[in-house]
Amino acid sequence: MQEEIVQQVINEVRKKLSPSETEAQKTPEKSMAGFTEYVGNAFGDTIGLVIANLDPVLQEKLGIGGQYRSIGIIGSRTGAGPQIMACDEAVKASNTELVKFELARDTKGGGGHGTLAIFGAEEVSDARRAVEIALKALSWTFGDIYMNEAGNFCELQYTARASYALNKYYNAPLGKAWGLIVGCPAGVGVLMADTALKAANVEIVMHASPALNTSYTNEFMIMITGDSGAVKQAVIAGREVGLKAVTTLGGPPKSLQTPYIR
Repeated sequence: MQEEIVQQVINEVRKKLSPSETEAQKTPEKSMAGFTEYVGNAFGDTIGLVIANLDPVLQEKLGIGGQYRSIGIIGSRTGAGPQIMACDEAVKASNTELVKFELARDTKGGGGHGTLAIFGAEEVSDARRAVEIALKALSWTFGDIYMNEAGNFCELQYTARASYALNKYYNAPLGKAWGLIVGCPAGVGVLMADTALKAANVEIVMHASPALNTSYTNEFMIMITGDSGAVKQAVIAGREVGLKAVTTLGGPPKSLQTPYIR
C-alpha cells in the first residue's frame, strides 16, 4: 500500500513538472508561429528562450558584457542542480558563456530551488544552440533526484569533466571530476555529506545550507572534486544513506527520471 502511495505521488510530481502529451496537444503548433524567442520546454517546468538583440539598458542591468548582444535563457520553477549540469553540457558544446545563474525560492512550494540561467553569445544561432542542448540534457540530469510522499528528497549530480559553467558558479576545477550531494530537509544533507567524505578521498570546493549560498531553501549540500572514481564513490555513498534517512519520513523515495550515476 505504501509503495502505491509513493508511486502516485511521484506520478503527480511528474505531471506537474512536465506537460503531458494530451496537455501539449491543447496548444496547436501554429500558436508558436512568429514566436521567434521561443525554443522549447523540458522537465522541471523549464522553458527555453532566446533574444537576438538585447536592449542595451536591460543588458547593463543584467550585468552582461557588451560583447554579448544575443542571449539564451533557461527559466525553471523546479531544479537547480539539473539545470547547472545541463548548462555545463551546453557550454561545452557551443560558442557561449553562462553569464548568469541565479536560484529562485520557488519549486512550487517544495524544499529546493527554481532557476534563471542566461547564456551570452555573439550570434543568436549560438545562443539558441546552447538552449537546445540544455533542454535536451534535462531529460537525464533529473535522473538522480528522489522524492517520496512527504516531499523530501535527495539529489546527486556527477560529471567526469567539469566545464566553465560549473567552474564559474560552483568552484569546480576545469576538466576535473565534480559531484553534488544534496539532502532535504537540511539535516539529511549533513548526514549525506559526512558519509560521502568518509567513503572516498575527495575535496569540498563549496557547500551550501539554508542560510548560506541558497535562497533560504531547506537543503544542505556539498560540491566535491577529486579522482573521478573517488568522486563517484562519494556521491553514491551519500545517495545510499540519504535514501535510507528520507525513507523514515515516508515511503522509499523514487527517481523522477532514470538514474544515471552508477
